[in-house]
Amino acid sequence: MKLSLAIQTPEVEPLVPVALLNGTFEEKLPKAARLGADGVELMSANPALLDAGTIRASLQEHGLEAAAIGSGAVAFATGLTLLHADPEKAGRAKAVMHALVDLAAAVSAPLVTGAPLVTVGSFRGRLASVGTGGRERLVAVLRAAATYAASRGVRLVLEPLNRYESDVINDVKDGLAFLRDVGHPALGLVLDTYHVNIEESSWTTPFRQAMAAGRLWHVHIGDNNRLPPGRGLIDFPAIVATLREIGYDGYLSAELLARPDPDTAARDTLTYMRSLLEA
Repeated sequence: MKLSLAIQTPEVEPLVPVALLNGTFEEKLPKAARLGADGVELMSANPALLDAGTIRASLQEHGLEAAAIGSGAVAFATGLTLLHADPEKAGRAKAVMHALVDLAAAVSAPLVTGAPLVTVGSFRGRLASVGTGGRERLVAVLRAAATYAASRGVRLVLEPLNRYESDVINDVKDGLAFLRDVGHPALGLVLDTYHVNIEESSWTTPFRQAMAAGRLWHVHIGDNNRLPPGRGLIDFPAIVATLREIGYDGYLSAELLARPDPDTAARDTLTYMRSLLEA
């Protein structure tokens, strides 16, 4: 297993609460490497404004991988979601989805083993925004997005979010059912320990269920209080042991509150998680 830090890309103007590391984007990459990260999860809001070639070269220069392209900054910074009530804004969100896929293809290959990933969490929006038929609409949107992703050698990972943040796909059971409805091999799951703690009855069973289905492709980490692992109640040693047992060899990507500050949160997360991986 490898460790990653979620960082926002330079075109994202507001500070994303769950993005780590201080400084400019150019300063964050060498800092992530010095702290011991294997990769970074790039949280972009408008990927069309980025120079993917420069980003890929910088990642390679510092020995980092693009662990994933995160879509969480899109809804936070622009208000666009795939289920937006305004059809024009929903259409723009679909265009951003394609741009995120293009960014993943451009900055990852040939740096990442396996297909690069794009996460889909809050970016999907809420069923309440569109009313009747919303779930069917989301199925169709993500099936089309997965088809495009597959054509670019990219995979999408859908994130179950807790009930307070989403009214659709709250736990691993929901996630696997949704994947069956979409029916596309380029769509899998990213499980987040923070959301698992709220919605599931076990810290480890959801990871086993997703892995047994062949759909556990990415993991987000944060404690039950969304602080760095080890500062709350979640049994991370048990989770790491389970992931090792079931053969998960992907990223554990820190997407958590940047407290007491973005650098300290990043350092503490990497130090604690590395100790578990090396035990």
